[in-house]
Amino acid sequence: MRRISVLTILAGLVAVPAFADTGDTAWILTSTALVLFMTLPGLALFYGGLVQTKNLLSILMQCFAIACLMSILWLAVGYSFAFGPGTGGFFGGFSKMFAAGVTSAPLDGQTIPEALFLMFQMTFAIITPALILGAFAERVNFAAVLVFSALWMLVCYAPVAHWVWGGGWLAARGLIDFAGGVVVHTTAGVSALAFVLILGKRQHFPKDMHPPHNPAFVMLGASMLWVGWFGFNAGSALGANGDAARAMLVTHMSAATASLVWMCIEWISFKRPTLVGIATGMVAGLATITPAAGSVGPVGAIVIGILAAVVCYGAVVLIRNRMHIDDSLDVFAVHGVGGILGTLAIPFLAALGPMAPGLGGTTIASQFGVQLLGVVAVGAYSVIVTLGLLLAIRIFIPLRVSADEEEIGLDESSHGESAYHH
Repeated sequence: MRRISVLTILAGLVAVPAFADTGDTAWILTSTALVLFMTLPGLALFYGGLVQTKNLLSILMQCFAIACLMSILWLAVGYSFAFGPGTGGFFGGFSKMFAAGVTSAPLDGQTIPEALFLMFQMTFAIITPALILGAFAERVNFAAVLVFSALWMLVCYAPVAHWVWGGGWLAARGLIDFAGGVVVHTTAGVSALAFVLILGKRQHFPKDMHPPHNPAFVMLGASMLWVGWFGFNAGSALGANGDAARAMLVTHMSAATASLVWMCIEWISFKRPTLVGIATGMVAGLATITPAAGSVGPVGAIVIGILAAVVCYGAVVLIRNRMHIDDSLDVFAVHGVGGILGTLAIPFLAALGPMAPGLGGTTIASQFGVQLLGVVAVGAYSVIVTLGLLLAIRIFIPLRVSADEEEIGLDESSHGESAYHH
């Protein structure tokens, strides 16, 4: 009996699929946790520190609720819409609803279980609508947030993910978006801008605006985003390999560079470098390197970091100070502009310096045309979907709270709680 038992065990070990013997599954399990960590608590603290004291809990509540809601919707239909086989390259279909057909077997051409891939992509579907929260902070109706986020993820995010990552029409044209410059940052940034144009400004914007209530929270949240972003970008290699190592390196270099350049711009402009400024520069560097993390080397990453700080800082000044558009926490200026910038920069930086992989024989002009097509198509689609959803939602649910509720603060008026007791 002992001999049979040992032989049985040995046979079972031999029969284990090859993916279980690699480090790929372990790395993507870790990356999945890191990306969720970006939203909870990273983004929640980053955004929470930027708003007024009376609105801190509303931001935390919105992030937490969206994380839960997107998880259920992604399992139910979102994953199928994005990564189902689909037809025509625009929509993944319904065949993978509620994880139908998803097993622990590896994906075609990959070494990780499809169940893990579903979960990894779920964390992207969580953080993308959560990014939009920063645009309409301090004045939005909580019910409208939930309804909009749910519908937007299904109608905007999931189809675009199919176009780019699910074998859709942009993938067929050769669009390069390693970890979400188009799928995540362009969709969220452009939709955020459209949302605030419909929603309107805060009551005291721009004349009587308060500084961030807790820069320490901003720094803590930004630091968590920085660490979590390694899962976001390096995890998008879908394996523990050289591509993941390079993606991690260039992600770090872009963030570090953008942080210092943003700090210097503030220092020159206002004579004092700020903690909020250096943290914001870091986020701009991360957003901008995201689509290019698989396409540039460390020298290209430094260039991207410089461009991210200069261009995104300029976008903040233009949108907030000159155009007086009340994108509360600069979602479009940092994430939208950063994602678009990084996407369009890829053809020009893919062969710059050591470790740069190049474009694989594609010309710069040809690749730039594809990148521009992707940005324009996804940006236009995001605007159309956002405007359509908001016009429909506001028939049934107010998009923003009343003037009195805004003055009291969303913590008390919407949730009956307070972060600080005096």
